Amino acid sequence: MMRNLLGVLLAGFVFSPIVGATEIVHDAEYYVLESQNGAKWAKEDQALDKKLSELKKKHGQTPNIVYLLWDDTAFGAVGFPALQKNFGYETPRLNQMAAEGINFTRMYTEPSCTPTRAAMLTGRIPVRHGMGVVGMPHEFSGLRAEEVTIAEVLSEAGYATAFYGKGHLGDIEESYLHNQGFDEALFTPMNQITSLYSPQGNAVNAVLGLHPEIYPPDPYQLDSPGLVPEGWVQIIEGKKGEQGKEWCGTSNECFDELDREAEKRTLAFIKKNAQAGKPFFVSVWPNFLNFLKPEAPKQSVAGLKVAGAFKQMDTFVGNIMDELKKLGIAENTLFIAMADNGPMVHSPPPGWGMLPMIYRGGKGDFTEGGVRTPAFAWWPGTIGEGQIVGDIIHVTDLYTTFARLGEATQHIPTDRVVDGLDQTALLLNGDTHSRRDYVFIYAGHEIGATVKGRYKRHWIGAGDVAASGMPEAYFDLYMDPREENPQLVPLIHTQGQFNQMLARHELFKKKYPDVGNGRGIPYTGLSNARPETKAIAGRVKKLADAMPFDVQEYLDFDVPGSDSVGDWGR
Repeated sequence: MMRNLLGVLLAGFVFSPIVGATEIVHDAEYYVLESQNGAKWAKEDQALDKKLSELKKKHGQTPNIVYLLWDDTAFGAVGFPALQKNFGYETPRLNQMAAEGINFTRMYTEPSCTPTRAAMLTGRIPVRHGMGVVGMPHEFSGLRAEEVTIAEVLSEAGYATAFYGKGHLGDIEESYLHNQGFDEALFTPMNQITSLYSPQGNAVNAVLGLHPEIYPPDPYQLDSPGLVPEGWVQIIEGKKGEQGKEWCGTSNECFDELDREAEKRTLAFIKKNAQAGKPFFVSVWPNFLNFLKPEAPKQSVAGLKVAGAFKQMDTFVGNIMDELKKLGIAENTLFIAMADNGPMVHSPPPGWGMLPMIYRGGKGDFTEGGVRTPAFAWWPGTIGEGQIVGDIIHVTDLYTTFARLGEATQHIPTDRVVDGLDQTALLLNGDTHSRRDYVFIYAGHEIGATVKGRYKRHWIGAGDVAASGMPEAYFDLYMDPREENPQLVPLIHTQGQFNQMLARHELFKKKYPDVGNGRGIPYTGLSNARPETKAIAGRVKKLADAMPFDVQEYLDFDVPGSDSVGDWGR
């Protein structure tokens, strides 16, 4: 279908409606591609619908979906045995998964943990709903209740849903995963930093100063608790429609136990629903970066701590694959495993060995090293073996793709922009069948770069301005994958096209404005909340009572500069 895009651009920034009220709204660039490829896609979709119908008839139900997401890994660190040899470790089951399915070479994520996780669950780039920065304890914020997650979409289609592991989507009640569409959930509301607040962290904190009680009293300290969070909650479990519970406690032993418990619950959930003949979606996000994990025998010749974490996760991946085969449901289960962003190359944990491999940068950066991650798809009998796919795919695309596979597309909201594109064709037909050739990459809530095919423009830190007044901000990712040599003269012709892409993107944001994340008192809605947890609300109320504003006004205030992420070109 032809769309009135030119009219959008030329109408003095007046938006012309381009979609019907019942159609999914995508970002502007999708409609450019649809106008060019719509007839081909429509024909391809007819064949895909037929194939999916045949698969459903064969297996008696729509496919199960297992989604595994882990932390901070460079592209090439897993899935490529030749590269691993250089670092002295192996991940045989992940490498097997890559060899027996699809190894994505251009899976784009967001630059850091919380944004990627929110993007996957909502199908929306995080700037649209305020989840563009990494959440920390006592942020008093999280994923909005108004967002419609893939768990909610698939639940409407009859799927059993579960979440286990690192949530990292907020410390307020509406952001809890059992309140975001999952039937059951066991999760951390914030990141791994909380493990440092445990008594076992005192050795570390003697240097870092996170536990002032290990020092003599400071005669100059007036504020208590001051900058040290009190009453934080490390792990929560809950079921849909019920209050959550604090799980285990706040010790480092509890934190370390979470991954093992998540693995047990994942396999049990798969088995229970396989035996019941019910389609399921399980999202498991390992928490393997425990900064206080006791020293263990090294798992690699190089002595990299990350190699030990990879081994644990690799074993779990193999266990999932084996269990799916044992239960006889492997051929009706899509299994996707991937990292959430690049490695922590800026001030990494000592000894972890998080190093960039092919691309420049890492966690927090909008360069390829921050947002291009290892990713694999495994679906025996449906996905062809040994595929190395060079198409662009974005983590938001999983939202829309999972919905189509689960016959749940009609439950995707149509009152907002959904950035995720249906990539069923890429999964089933393989290389060159993506519905996307572009990515908008944000640094926090500021546009950092735009990718279009092989070309990339940096909007932040564009480099020296040439005599012409034009920024040297253009890169050919085939010729310069590390983004080290900006090309002004060879790529000067792309300036207008990139400018138009950004204009269309911003016009859509004007029609569908960004909203902030949810705000509130943290750690409410817990049936077994400890006294320390309950005390948080009291402290906030007491503080607000002393100020000339109400609590909500205080919570809703946007701190200037709080969304600054990354340091490339700044």
